[in-house]
Amino acid sequence: MEIAKPLLFSGRIEKVNAFINVAHLYLSIRIIEEPEATRMAWVLSYIQGGVAEAWKDNLLDELSKEKSEVETTEELFQKIRNEFGEIEKKERKIKQLRTIEQGRRTCNKYV
Repeated sequence: MEIAKPLLFSGRIEKVNAFINVAHLYLSIRIIEEPEATRMAWVLSYIQGGVAEAWKDNLLDELSKEKSEVETTEELFQKIRNEFGEIEKKERKIKQLRTIEQGRRTCNKYV
């Protein structure tokens, strides 16, 4: 069975979920028997360029010094989601706040 590998991830907000989903799927089918360190290294090898490159370098430094809280691929995915996907959530919440209506007026008009 052929399964797609993830595209390189550079930290773009709109690509976070797609990267994590494809990487998770690939790991669960192709790299299931490997140790966690190997699985994490495989995921990190697809993080290249952009702001994600510096983030990855810092994480690798923490891992080499055993100062990282990340010990599993699931924790790694959550850290990626928190680091690169959080902005999307904040933007959505800001938009929701701006469109809250007070009577017939938006929040901005009410204020």
